[in-house]
Amino acid sequence: MYLSNKLILSTLSKKYLSTSNDDKFVKLFVTDRHGETHEAKAKIGTNMLDVIIDNKIDIDGFGACEATLSCSTCHVILSKESYESLPEPVDEENDMLDLAFGLTPTSRLACQIIVGNQMENWTFVVPKDVHDARQDI
Repeated sequence: MYLSNKLILSTLSKKYLSTSNDDKFVKLFVTDRHGETHEAKAKIGTNMLDVIIDNKIDIDGFGACEATLSCSTCHVILSKESYESLPEPVDEENDMLDLAFGLTPTSRLACQIIVGNQMENWTFVVPKDVHDARQDI
């Protein structure tokens, strides 16, 4: 059975986020493909793909499928501690990650990471290379 991305994000939001966090923000950092680190303001409950776009962090081709879980262009790398504090990735995310360049044990898709209070001062690293899984179809 195929689950839509909206259903997955909705389920994760309800399961892992407190509703009392509406309109609260955390500060985090995004290191782009050139090694430049950008500070970002992230609203609790949004996904990291939207955070990167909303903060105007220009990463060519990032999030090409617009969070439909049909590419791996929003691949990010986290610290081990940060990775382990997130919920497990769903099968569809793992399938897309298998096609990503530069995959690490702490790789995730930004569109599947829902911002929570625990993410204050986290760093998300965008790999130097990107692979759009949709090109393999």
